[in-house]
Amino acid sequence: MECHGAFDYLMTQTQNASYMAKFTPEQLDYFYGFPVWATAAWAIAVWGGVLGVIVLLMRRVLAERILLVSLVALVVSMINTATTGGFAIMGGLGPTLFTALIFVVAVGLWLYARAMKARAVIS
Repeated sequence: MECHGAFDYLMTQTQNASYMAKFTPEQLDYFYGFPVWATAAWAIAVWGGVLGVIVLLMRRVLAERILLVSLVALVVSMINTATTGGFAIMGGLGPTLFTALIFVVAVGLWLYARAMKARAVIS
């Protein structure tokens, strides 16, 4: 999940022509029209998730906080998508369900890190 999000973020932000060719003009306008705060939330969600998982694999307690920050940023990003009609622009039910799956995974990662912190598995 996290690697796909990082790749998607990178290709979108660099406006990679071959990657962006699969989107409609309306979808491209949507992506390229993100306000700075929404792009920042997306970046924090994606890269925080990647970093959080790496730190979790290193068994460091900091993973729990990083994953929480990533989760909060994901929620902010999802609010932006919902309030700007992004789910409809991106195709409706499929992207909405995929975003819900990303949310469930992010919550699960944070809860797992929290549980490992409580059991002193990570320090």
